[in-house]
Amino acid sequence: MNVDAISSLAFVVAAAAILVRRRQRTLALLVAAVGIGSFIQHGPHPSWQAYAHDLPLAAVLAYVAVDAASDLTRRKLSPAWWLVPTAFVVPAVAIGHDTSTMVQVALAVVAIGLSVQRARKRPALRGTLVAAIVVLGVGAAIGRLVPQGHAIWHVLAAVALYLLAAAVGRRLSRSARSAGR
Repeated sequence: MNVDAISSLAFVVAAAAILVRRRQRTLALLVAAVGIGSFIQHGPHPSWQAYAHDLPLAAVLAYVAVDAASDLTRRKLSPAWWLVPTAFVVPAVAIGHDTSTMVQVALAVVAIGLSVQRARKRPALRGTLVAAIVVLGVGAAIGRLVPQGHAIWHVLAAVALYLLAAAVGRRLSRSARSAGR
């Protein structure tokens, strides 16, 4: 078993922590699926590994984006808002690795962009969101620049998702809304 497959299990550990500490079943399930899919891709690598890897990753990115959009617009958004973009990854995977990667990058840009906007608008969540984004950014840089960096990326991305869980689902209180925040 290679280090990238083993480090994928950091997402499963993060998912367990999200479930136990934050009680967020959907996010925990998606983060666990990212870890399992990544393990499948980096470990046994069956013919369907791209679907196992790319779909959960797209789902967690879309989920984070929709949660941020929901908070920013002060509207409860349907799960369809994160399930539909995830479904678009299926044909992207079928087309090929580069197409799937482009769709995932687009989802990541939206999720991070909305999280940055949320940090600007929500001072109470700013520290949590900035910490998660910084950890994610450091992980991405290490993943690209360091030998065995992909394994480190897995661990730091899992930590970032755990940190982000503290903001997911949080909304302005009624008193803050009426005060115009």
